[in-house]
Amino acid sequence: MAAQDFYPAQSPLTTALKARCPRCGQGALFSGYLNFQPTCDTCGQDFSQIDAGDGPAVFVILLAGLAIVGGALYAEVHYQPPYWVHAVLWLPLGLILPLIMLRPMKAWLAAKQFQKNAALGQLDHTF
Repeated sequence: MAAQDFYPAQSPLTTALKARCPRCGQGALFSGYLNFQPTCDTCGQDFSQIDAGDGPAVFVILLAGLAIVGGALYAEVHYQPPYWVHAVLWLPLGLILPLIMLRPMKAWLAAKQFQKNAALGQLDHTF
């Protein structure tokens, strides 16, 4: 391995929050809101094997649902606001919070996949 090929280990959380390449920490990970770039524009890392699947959506549903339902239940028990107040508070939050959480969650799972050197499912027929 040449000196220019060495990249120090990157924190999956840091690269996910910045939406940066999990290998070098510099290049952009996404080409759009949720589409991965084909390769890193800095180090040339191939992103074609990254597949987060439905994992980010599941985690976002669970975490955002916990926050929204927990907040709504807390507000109802302690303040008993009218139903229109619940609608004004929780409907926009139910739309905005998952959109904010989805991209970093997808980037984090991609970074963890890179860190663990995981690949798409392949069968090994050597028994």
